[in-house]
Amino acid sequence: MTRESTVGGPPTGGLPANPYNPLAWIIGEPVIGAGTWIGAFTVIDGSGGLTIGAGCDISCGAQIYTHSTARRCVSGRAYPSVDRAPVSIGDRVFIGANATVMMGVTVGDGAVVGAGAVVTRDVPAGAVVAGAPARVVSTVETDGGDVRFVPVS
Repeated sequence: MTRESTVGGPPTGGLPANPYNPLAWIIGEPVIGAGTWIGAFTVIDGSGGLTIGAGCDISCGAQIYTHSTARRCVSGRAYPSVDRAPVSIGDRVFIGANATVMMGVTVGDGAVVGAGAVVTRDVPAGAVVAGAPARVVSTVETDGGDVRFVPVS
């Protein structure tokens, strides 16, 4: 017996089709640059506006949100709206496994979001962030194929 429902998303029988990964849930109309790879079991929420640059890797289990229902929920629906704010992810950004990027955040070009990080504030270009909430732990230095992660003091 299957239960078919379209309330809040696709029928419970499967995920909406997308050109990146059949096991990723991509909603809204995100703008995704060329050469970007999206892993399985990701949630990509473009409902509030989402741009992902070229050449990015979004690891398995990562989540990118452009909306929040927290105010609506805790007010017992007296706050009637779903809050939305766009997310912008630059070019060549790596987002680690099970990381979460929250609404309204900008992640700069060449940044690295560590596995399991919860990004609640903007991430500068070339920064490596980790933790919950995410904080800058190092910077990325590249020289051709030589890539170094330099700890910040």
